[in-house]
Amino acid sequence: MYNGSTCSGSVAGQGYLGDLGWFRPNAIIVKERMAMQARVTEIAPKTYRISTFHPDYRIQFNQFLIKDDQPLLWHTGFKRMFRITLDAVASIIDPATLRWIGFSHFESDECGAVNHWLEVAPRAQAACSVVGAKVMVNDFADRAPRPLADGEVLQTGGHRLRFLATPHVPHGWDAGLLLDEAEQTLFCSDLFFHPGDPEPLTGSEIVSRAKDAIQGNLVGPMAKDMPYTPYTDSTLQRLAALRPKSLAVMHGSSFQGNGQQAILDLAVAIRDLLGKPEGGS
Repeated sequence: MYNGSTCSGSVAGQGYLGDLGWFRPNAIIVKERMAMQARVTEIAPKTYRISTFHPDYRIQFNQFLIKDDQPLLWHTGFKRMFRITLDAVASIIDPATLRWIGFSHFESDECGAVNHWLEVAPRAQAACSVVGAKVMVNDFADRAPRPLADGEVLQTGGHRLRFLATPHVPHGWDAGLLLDEAEQTLFCSDLFFHPGDPEPLTGSEIVSRAKDAIQGNLVGPMAKDMPYTPYTDSTLQRLAALRPKSLAVMHGSSFQGNGQQAILDLAVAIRDLLGKPEGGS
């Protein structure tokens, strides 16, 4: 397993200022920032996991930074958590040098702070699916995004990042995932979601954690977040065929090991839990 470095605690308090004269955090944001701090872990060469545990949601919100000639941040985080994430990014690179702000689908934890990042990084563009750009991001983002077709590659320098359109996996018509072909890291968005504040990187299996989370979310006010469509299984089979060595998970531990088998096992769990008519056997 890749033995990357971890720094925690003080990262979120370094107070990167840059050109953020426009940013005036209110009392609620300041209070949240004092309560939360980001932990940075290098989970693969020049691939950094930025993790903040939110005590109200009781889950981790993870962004991933690829340090390269054209740095890429995958997931922006919430607007309210922007300064926490910004300080963590500033502990790795100058945030003004970011070139790509990528995300899977249109949701606040995925892209809520995209305009803050575009303000900080004058050369940056949002990078998302063609559907996401046409339906939402063209209107939402302060600068025109880079729409990515299925299979399109962003060459950031040493990393070759292939975009994979995955409609409704994990959810959303506009959903897509990213494979770093240089390191065989799959950026999974909400796939393999598991709650709590677990370790940054594990070589143990994570499918049981994800299965328990899906099972627990079948009822309640936030239920049924993951649809099961005629395309779900074939999409997961396609992802497994990529044979990733690392899985960069948005909520919970990242995984290093047999990513193909983990995805195949997750596909079975999803089919068993979600692939039957409601009330059916």
